[in-house]
Amino acid sequence: MQLTEEIAAIRGGLGDPARLLGEFRRAVLLVPLADGPDGGLMSAVSGGIRWIYAFTDEEALTRFAAARGEAGAGREWEFLSVLGARLVDAVVPVAGGPAGVVVNVADEDGSMFFPPVAGIVPDANAVDLGRGEAA
Repeated sequence: MQLTEEIAAIRGGLGDPARLLGEFRRAVLLVPLADGPDGGLMSAVSGGIRWIYAFTDEEALTRFAAARGEAGAGREWEFLSVLGARLVDAVVPVAGGPAGVVVNVADEDGSMFFPPVAGIVPDANAVDLGRGEAA
């Protein structure tokens, strides 16, 4: 199964969390680059957690741009293709605080959050183990 199918199964109450996490780690995700002087990966902070935006395909990224009112209008969205595993194993540890990944955030029935908890992010960054220090 692909990640979007696993997300649908979980949201429908029929999925397997371990299979979902496996598909997330194996998936090649599109991660938009942030505008501005700081650059980096596009993200938002909510509830003291930095959520890195990731998308399963260009169509999902386009829906995100449209939801932000930034589709078309000549704006080019630059992004990196990154494995889900690399996001949680390499990017989260250098995020400077608790961080997780949100996939397809603009898809009302197809988004999924991968929070900074044990089993998803490295233990040293997991807030539920008291190591990721929620801000």
